Amino acid sequence: MSDSSLKKEFRREDVQRVRNIVNKDFTSKTKSQTGYSKSSNNYKEGDLWEESGKTWTIKNGIKQNITKLDAAKKAMRIPLACPKCEGSMKHHLAKKMYKIHGFCFDCTLQYEAQLRKAGLFKKYEASMINGSIDAFAKDLTSWVNEYSVQSSSFVTEQGVIEDWNSNTTSQNNKVMTNLKEFIEVLNKAKK
Repeated sequence: MSDSSLKKEFRREDVQRVRNIVNKDFTSKTKSQTGYSKSSNNYKEGDLWEESGKTWTIKNGIKQNITKLDAAKKAMRIPLACPKCEGSMKHHLAKKMYKIHGFCFDCTLQYEAQLRKAGLFKKYEASMINGSIDAFAKDLTSWVNEYSVQSSSFVTEQGVIEDWNSNTTSQNNKVMTNLKEFIEVLNKAKK
């Protein structure tokens, strides 16, 4: 117990680390290793390359993955300032108008006021409404087509095929004909 000598021996890496700290050489290595070293390629701003089945680029000094949805993300992104007047896009109506027109609410009001002065607002309003009707008619048409093709036969756990069409066929036919007539009315209304 009276023996105060250190019984542990220092490793070579520990001694080298202390020497590096005393010499203020903080980046020096204390161990030398052998083995696999990954080849590194230095890419510059705007370079495109493929790695591990993904396409990569460098934008603003940051390595980024290029995906199929980049165009959709860019289309949904709302800027901080209006591209036309450079005003703030904080207002909820400014964000809504940007998605429709590409500029803020105030610019939309000015644009519509100019159309009223020129006498073109009724035509502009009709085209905006017809665009909504067209989209609705297109969605409804695709739904009707999908529903008419859809089968209502199911296989039970026992392997028996059950046909559920027989009970509601006449009722479905009436609904489908009414929907098709409604789509025709919508298409005539826009003209």
